[in-house]
Amino acid sequence: MKPFFIICITLSIIGCGSSKNDSNQITIFHAGSLSAPFKALADSFKKTHPQVTILLEAAGSVECSRKITELNRNCDLIASADYKVIDKLLIPHYAEWNVLFASNEMVIAYTPKSRNANIIDSTNWFKIVMEPSVYFARSDPDSDPCGYRTLQIFQLTEKYYQLNGFYSAVIKKDKRFIRPKEVDLLALLQSGAIDYLFIYKSVALQHHMKFVELPKKINLGYIEHAEFYAQSRVNIKGSKPTSTVEMIGEPMVYSFSIPNNVQNRELAEEFAKFILGPKGTEILNALGMPTLQPQYSPASLTKNINILKYAE
Repeated sequence: MKPFFIICITLSIIGCGSSKNDSNQITIFHAGSLSAPFKALADSFKKTHPQVTILLEAAGSVECSRKITELNRNCDLIASADYKVIDKLLIPHYAEWNVLFASNEMVIAYTPKSRNANIIDSTNWFKIVMEPSVYFARSDPDSDPCGYRTLQIFQLTEKYYQLNGFYSAVIKKDKRFIRPKEVDLLALLQSGAIDYLFIYKSVALQHHMKFVELPKKINLGYIEHAEFYAQSRVNIKGSKPTSTVEMIGEPMVYSFSIPNNVQNRELAEEFAKFILGPKGTEILNALGMPTLQPQYSPASLTKNINILKYAE
């Protein structure tokens, strides 16, 4: 995936409104799909920073942002499965910048015991998941980007295969299997309660799961199909209980930010540098998350920090 725009960064003075904290502890809110990568990043970081305590909290990316906007919780670094969550829900009031760092794509995970596992493929999956005897799961679009991306895939599938009425029919099916984030659904798949799960390719790889790869034109993973992806649109709950935000389909991009209410800015910046450095990118790529050239998101207010040197 090619970068959208180039940035020039120095992790020196970022954001505002925080007070210095001499503690050796940082709290990181991150997307559920980043659980394995951030555990690996934290473990590796601690090898050179043994005195540091890193508290990792996984949740849907939208839910992560609401911990800051609605629950007023302090966070030293937030990492989202969709950069638009930080752009639309945190900037400008709760964060000043947002750095893009990795990509992904959607797949359909299954097990050898899944109904029709022997025949499902990228050309017939939409027929199989609609069979009454087949159960599939997806995450909550109001909590998790994987949830609204699944809905976007359904919309694109209707257009791509010219399946009139597919979207309205598929979103009514198997609603009892919707959960706050995609990794909450792994146990349902492994136990046989469901047959198929719409999930990120990186998560499927990390858990050694079988999966169906979707056509590039609908899997939200390729910049060359951005125009087609943009035909899908999903409204989710906004930063306030009564507001909504429209999420337009586009190639997947993960991002992170250091919020304005950071408690340990210096240590948060050190961890941010580590994510973008050689060891961090090695870990991410090894866990199925292709890294991107670091760059600012469109909504970022601060563009005077140069992190490119940490990504060489």
